[in-house]
Amino acid sequence: MSETTPWPKLKRDLVAILRGLRPQTCEAIVAVLIEAGFEAIEIPLNSPEPFLSIERASMLAPDGVLIGAGTVLDAASVDRLADCGGELLVSPNVDAAVLRRAREQGLVTMPGVFTATEALAAASLGASALKFFPASVLGPSGITAIRAVLPAGLPIGAVGGVSEADFAAYGAAGIRHFGLGSSLYKPGDDAATVKARAERTIRAYDAVFAAG
Repeated sequence: MSETTPWPKLKRDLVAILRGLRPQTCEAIVAVLIEAGFEAIEIPLNSPEPFLSIERASMLAPDGVLIGAGTVLDAASVDRLADCGGELLVSPNVDAAVLRRAREQGLVTMPGVFTATEALAAASLGASALKFFPASVLGPSGITAIRAVLPAGLPIGAVGGVSEADFAAYGAAGIRHFGLGSSLYKPGDDAATVKARAERTIRAYDAVFAAG
């Protein structure tokens, strides 16, 4: 089996989740996120024409900025993601075929987990990082309890019901990776709205974690 692609060294371990993004507004939204300081952007596959948006975002993004897909549920979608320039794969579940194919394609992977069983399965399949979802249900203490049995150094992300207001609580538990959706972007939002939210989020993250 191919080697695991590690989670990259980012200034801030934040993934912007752009569920519902349309290709017509993709470039403007992605541009303001990158300008604000986001280095990982996920476009879920249940968005309108998601692969077109991913392709446009990938062409826009400079080196070092990960563009990818969320809600990846099958191996065929992994290949389409790679073909359109995506580098990041986020899924809501642990699917062995999806993760194996993503490793073959050299993608950074962040499958969704909720239990110790799922987390250990994802780790054994070579996940680059884990997405604990919905994090708002587990909370920092729940994630910390499960992390105790996971391989040391495996990046752990909190996703689902998390906003910049939660950074301090998770940070106190040693969690610094986050996926942010509706607190950053809702379908129909314009670039100016997203820019303001993104800048506020970056300031909040830096206040807790001191970027870099």
